[in-house]
Amino acid sequence: MIQQWDAQTYDAPRRRLVPCFEDFYGTAAELVARIAPSHPRLLELGCGTGLLSEQVVRRVQPGRLVLLDGSTDMLAVASQRLAAWSPETVAADFAGELPAGPFDVIMSSLAIHHLEDDAKQRLFARVFTRLAPGGLFVNAEQVLHPTQDGQKLFEQVHLGAAQALGSSDAEIDAAVERMRADRCATTEAQCGWLEAAGFQHVAVYYQWFRFAVLAGVKLPKRDVNELDSCPLMPGGYQ
Repeated sequence: MIQQWDAQTYDAPRRRLVPCFEDFYGTAAELVARIAPSHPRLLELGCGTGLLSEQVVRRVQPGRLVLLDGSTDMLAVASQRLAAWSPETVAADFAGELPAGPFDVIMSSLAIHHLEDDAKQRLFARVFTRLAPGGLFVNAEQVLHPTQDGQKLFEQVHLGAAQALGSSDAEIDAAVERMRADRCATTEAQCGWLEAAGFQHVAVYYQWFRFAVLAGVKLPKRDVNELDSCPLMPGGYQ
C-alpha cells in the first residue's frame, strides 16, 4: 500500500526529499516576481501546504490568492501559513474544472506529474483559458529523463542527495513507494504540450536532474508575433 502524505508532517522532509529546494521553488517564485503585474491574481494548483505560494508572496503582494487541492487537511495547513494574504481555498481535483478567472499567474509544484499524459495536456489547455492576456503559467515539476540510463541517473542522484541531507532509509523507502504511482513526463514533451495549448516563450528555466521548472506566457493576441512584447524578453511589457 502506498503511504500517503500527512498534512501535519508534510513540510519536515521537503528540504531533504527535494535537495534543490531553494533553487527549485525560488526559480518559480522569481519568474512570478519578474513577469506578473502589480498585485497579481494567483492560483496554485495542488497547493499542498502552500510552500510554493509562500515563496511567491514573499516577493509579490497578491491581489487575489486562490489555493486548490484535493485534500482539506492540506488546505487547512496552507490557509494557516498564508493567512496574512486571505487566501480563497478550493477543495477539488485539478483534473476537473478550474476556478473562475482570469488569473495573472497559475502555478503548481510537484503535483501535475500525478496525471496521465493526456490529462496533463487537457489541464494545460484549461490553464491557458483561465489566464489573462500576458498571464504566466509556472510548473515546478518532477520530470522523466528520455532514456532509461538517464532516468537511473536521476534516481540515483536524487536519493543519494536526500540521504546525504539526512533522509532515513524509512523516509527514502516511503518516497520510492509513493513515486511508483507517478506519471512523470519529459521536459521536451511538456514544452510541446504547452506550445500546443497556445503558450509562447515556453522553456525550462531551471533543472536539477529530475526537478525542473517549466513556464510559458499567454501573450495578448496582438503581440503573439512580437518577441519584444514578452516580459521574458528584454524590454518586454514596459
